[in-house]
Amino acid sequence: MNWQDQYQRWKNDQDLEPQLKETLHNMNENEIEAAFSGTLEFGTGGMRGVLGPGTNRMNVYTVRKAAKGLALYLIEQGLADRGVAVAYDSRYQSREFAVETAKVLGVHGIKTYVFTGVRPTPTLSFAVRQLEAGAGVMITASHNPPEYNGYKVYNEQGAQLPPAQADQMIDQVNSVADELAIAVKDQTEIEAEGLLNWIDEAVDEAYLRELQSITYRGDVKRDLSIVFTPLHGTAHNLVTRSLAQAGFDHVFAVGEQVEEDPEFSTVKSPNPEEHQAFEYAIAKGKDVDADVLVATDPDADRLGVAAKKADGEYHVLTGNQLGALMLDYKLANMDEVPGNGVMINTIVTSQLGKAVADHYNVTTEHTLTGFKFIAEKIEDYNQSGEHEFVFGYEESYGYLVEDFARDKDAIQSTLLACEMAAYYREQDMTLFDALEQLFERHGYYVEDLHSLKLEGTDGPEQINAIMEDFRINPVEGAIAVEDYLTGKRTYLESGESVELDLPASNVVKFWLDDDTWCCLRPSGTEPKMKFYFAVKGATREAADERLKQLKDRVLERL
Repeated sequence: MNWQDQYQRWKNDQDLEPQLKETLHNMNENEIEAAFSGTLEFGTGGMRGVLGPGTNRMNVYTVRKAAKGLALYLIEQGLADRGVAVAYDSRYQSREFAVETAKVLGVHGIKTYVFTGVRPTPTLSFAVRQLEAGAGVMITASHNPPEYNGYKVYNEQGAQLPPAQADQMIDQVNSVADELAIAVKDQTEIEAEGLLNWIDEAVDEAYLRELQSITYRGDVKRDLSIVFTPLHGTAHNLVTRSLAQAGFDHVFAVGEQVEEDPEFSTVKSPNPEEHQAFEYAIAKGKDVDADVLVATDPDADRLGVAAKKADGEYHVLTGNQLGALMLDYKLANMDEVPGNGVMINTIVTSQLGKAVADHYNVTTEHTLTGFKFIAEKIEDYNQSGEHEFVFGYEESYGYLVEDFARDKDAIQSTLLACEMAAYYREQDMTLFDALEQLFERHGYYVEDLHSLKLEGTDGPEQINAIMEDFRINPVEGAIAVEDYLTGKRTYLESGESVELDLPASNVVKFWLDDDTWCCLRPSGTEPKMKFYFAVKGATREAADERLKQLKDRVLERL
């Protein structure tokens, strides 16, 4: 069925939701084509898209299709009787999509446990485990622009579905032929039948109790001055409560950004990876003379931290830097580092983390990009007993300190970052001073990321062409190539290959000497080609120069 036929099918549906029908009536031909060309795919990371009418948009009908697929998947897996935990963020229609999920699941007799208000992603992950649910759903588009929303599905461990489970779920979603004809139950009916259960403080209190474990030096003074911004998202309540519980009483919220605003009206992008997101926090920090600034993204799975440097200005730590600092602090201050301890990060994360782990005789495990792979490894090791999890992180500002949640957790990370900052302040050090110590001990690791936007119908073809070119013609100076599509690491001089014990993925990584590498991968959520660069130098100046040379060498080929 072409896009014109799909459009007519929606336009002629007598029961179409009135607001969607009105929007449909006012769309021009280009908008209609974009909205009905194909379907909004439910992929390995769930689905995420622009809100509006159409088969290629986020709306009650595409959400119902995902929920129907989830119901069929749970029945197939024998998990339907355990129910589904559902949470949502501050975006447009998030609560509506949560209720629609319950109304579809209710048709199949599957219970849902839905929060009465917005909650962070890690709280949803925790709720699945706490309630012993068969699955979880998080309605969020993370830090995408305001016109987006999304739908992420979690397994019974509270982790996003790993590939094998995701494939089974995708098959069930794709088996739903007509998104406009999916049966739903009335909200009052499923409430009366006990199929829609509203949850709130009981789960929050249990989560807060677990957060008490995020302390490694009880003797650290807690009079640190902290500025916190949730960037109009979900984290304000739990971050402020958990900091107070931990004894941090000097917390100043950025008032303009506490409001749950789906427009994210005070920032260009609600993403703590973008330094402009700290504009209001920096102003507040200067006003109250704060020691550190912390910012969480809208669904509170990512954390950004800014601290003062010698120039008196606030500077944002990178995800690689903050992750290595937190790893070092935890390992240095645990009661006992387990002999079989493991730190888990991804193939595009700095090697500084591995150097830190090696220093404490902790094993490093690398996974593909995506926290679901880290969570999968945690569960594998919990089952086998081979390793004990001590820390997990990604370079994209996502960290997990303790595994009572199974997704990156900005609330846990905020507690650890603040205790760490308080500890170093007692040593008359900033976080940047502590980072310098790590560099002096392990070498100067410097990283960068370049994103190339390739939009339009030709975008995927251009991305594939770039990947193929680099596969055929490796980066100059490379001594080994890891191709995660073929699952092999090849040493270029000898031609010898070894197997990579990771799932197949369209990623290529080139290793140069002395922990220097670059990695190419298409984005999983945006029409972008991503280039990761990482170098090590004896001095900061040497590392910066080497990074520039590597970037120039790769990007001049584009």
